[in-house]
Amino acid sequence: MRGIMVLGTASDVGKSLIATAICRAYAKEGVRVAPFKSQNMSNNSYVTFDGKEIGRAQGIQAEAARTEATVWMNPILLKPRSDQDAEVILFGEVANTLSGKAYREVFYERGLEAIGFALEKLDEEYDMIVMEGAGSPVEINLKDRELVNMKVAEIADVPAVLVADIDRGGVFASIIGTLELMSPEEKARVKGLIINKFRGDQSLFEDGIKWLESRTGIPVLGVLPFLENHMIDGEDSLSIPSAKNREGLDIVVIKPPYISNYTDIEPFYLEEDVSVRWVSSLEDIGVPDAVILPGTKSTIKDLQNFKSAGIDSWVRDYADKGGFIAGICGGYQMLGEKLIDPFGSDTGAVSSVEDGIGIIPAETTFARVKTTSRAEGVIHPLIGTALSAAGYEIHLGETVMTSAYQPLLLLDGGRVEGFYGSDGRVIGTYLHHFFHNDEWRNHWLNSIRSVKGLPLRDTVYISRQKDQKYDKLANHLVKHLDWKKLKEISEQWRSRHEMV
Repeated sequence: MRGIMVLGTASDVGKSLIATAICRAYAKEGVRVAPFKSQNMSNNSYVTFDGKEIGRAQGIQAEAARTEATVWMNPILLKPRSDQDAEVILFGEVANTLSGKAYREVFYERGLEAIGFALEKLDEEYDMIVMEGAGSPVEINLKDRELVNMKVAEIADVPAVLVADIDRGGVFASIIGTLELMSPEEKARVKGLIINKFRGDQSLFEDGIKWLESRTGIPVLGVLPFLENHMIDGEDSLSIPSAKNREGLDIVVIKPPYISNYTDIEPFYLEEDVSVRWVSSLEDIGVPDAVILPGTKSTIKDLQNFKSAGIDSWVRDYADKGGFIAGICGGYQMLGEKLIDPFGSDTGAVSSVEDGIGIIPAETTFARVKTTSRAEGVIHPLIGTALSAAGYEIHLGETVMTSAYQPLLLLDGGRVEGFYGSDGRVIGTYLHHFFHNDEWRNHWLNSIRSVKGLPLRDTVYISRQKDQKYDKLANHLVKHLDWKKLKEISEQWRSRHEMV
């Protein structure tokens, strides 16, 4: 197998972004390349063409590789539901909900089998596999039964590069410490170091490069400058962008503890007059121009958390005063009148019932089987905008209105979806990436601008820029990295090991 493993000294050092860049760089050279992450832990997911669920990072990497995302690219996805338990998604479908301990004890052999099968499927179709590790590869308490770092590199028999984040500090200690905690066999696979997120004059780091290469015997393949506004979706909540303070609109996103698919919010960061603030407490909300309740992996538990913080009462008061509120997936469910969990699918407790915030006349009943599908359609014609809309659904609950209402969407096939009330001041939908529809997002923002007395703005077509961003990311990598050497690492490893 021809491939390379991108390891990191820690979470959020840039593994996903670098793997994405490598995928596009190979694709630009006409190589049939695919991403691969054996086990992903993230509530930020992606729906494949056949309605299966994988980690969002691998879906994005497949786009960068100019290929269709499949479950073989991320055979195991863990979606945390509490501090102890996670939903186990195997080949795109729910297999079980397990504690961390139970997962290690009962799933390990099954996981190894799934990983081997997925790698075989990818090897049949692609010339190059760009693999991504998770967190640190040297978590001593987990190494004996890990399913995502050095064990996977061993199964695939590929070399690795190690990425470190210099922006967070401690780059030398993180690299040396990681390598020192590897076995000799593991360390022998690491054939290159990458320093990521560098700010300032790189000439000041030359001595550091020489020291690292002398100390480790491993070449530094490059120092990548910090890349602002790369517009590549992050993998987990550590990647949530920091607040942008701008003159204009102030949008508050109420962050649930078990947030999912936070990338629903990312387009707002590209609007020049929009500030995005993530808040978790009543004291931090202030007086925003709009409020968004995003998705969550544990709707009722997070709603209870909001209630204990007094946020539910604040949201009701805000709606009564005419505030703009948007609920997406779990946030949409919370805005309803009642949430019913007959099978314990959401809470783990059979027959749980919870009162919602009560802004939308709806009841949600959680089912045993999750809905995962892509969706396309239009903003409902009765709303009068004639705008298209597309996204994807990932949810357990089915929401039914309890009184007459105006649907938000008319999807292909004639299905109506979502809620549109108070002349658009309150909306709810199951459609993730709803605000990635540029013309709709502009329509919604202009409604808020009009109320606030701000000038209306033209549509920012970020969706048209996405493919260009992949090219820009790849060019950034190739410019600052020894791209030829990176390719040689994979080629030489395969040649030597095929001859053994």
